[in-house]
Amino acid sequence: MSPRVAKLLRRDLDRCVELERALFPGEDPWSRAAFAGELDQGNHYLGVFEGEQLLGYGGLAVVAPPPDAEAEVRTMAVAPDHQGAGLGRMLLRALLAPADEVDATVFLEVRTDNAPAMKLYEDHGFDVVGVRKGYYQPSGADAYTMRRPPRSAEGGGSGG
Repeated sequence: MSPRVAKLLRRDLDRCVELERALFPGEDPWSRAAFAGELDQGNHYLGVFEGEQLLGYGGLAVVAPPPDAEAEVRTMAVAPDHQGAGLGRMLLRALLAPADEVDATVFLEVRTDNAPAMKLYEDHGFDVVGVRKGYYQPSGADAYTMRRPPRSAEGGGSGG
């Protein structure tokens, strides 16, 4: 069975929390209420599924409207035993679609020690624009802020 990207639903949130705890030990993982709040706000949340099993999730919010639209990748994660199989790439492309529809500049934060994620984002047109010291808590790990210009600034390419 091939993985597919689909809208994240409330019934998927317990699995999101389970993955958060597995993926981010030593940090303050998102709660079910945090995920539910994002859905309630109408933000764009997707999951990568194989059959009914949720293998990864991500969320994007458009935070400023056109003509100077901005969006933020709020979260993105793939189950440890499925990393490196292209699911993150599939998920990121789908997450960026609503930002591209409004020609938004897209921002995100990523741990400075997460080389695979940084490579994925760079492959999709993101560049490091700053550092947030102590961003992740309680570990105090630093994060890079990354930015991808609007598609119109790049001639409409599709990335990676």
